[in-house]
Amino acid sequence: MKLSRRTIALSLMLLVSIVIGVLIANEQISILYVLATLSLVVLLLVVGFADLEGVSRTESDSAHSNP
Repeated sequence: MKLSRRTIALSLMLLVSIVIGVLIANEQISILYVLATLSLVVLLLVVGFADLEGVSRTESDSAHSNP
């Protein structure tokens, strides 16, 4: 059974929300701080290493940029 990207994303969001809820219920706020910091570092690394120059443009976009 092949899952779509949307189903995988929703499942991942559900899992993360359950983990956060359990940590809040058990008053493990220090673990939440560490997880939040690590997730921000990962997000910044993904954005920092993103190949934005390599994104291909459509022919209509390149036609407008070259007069």
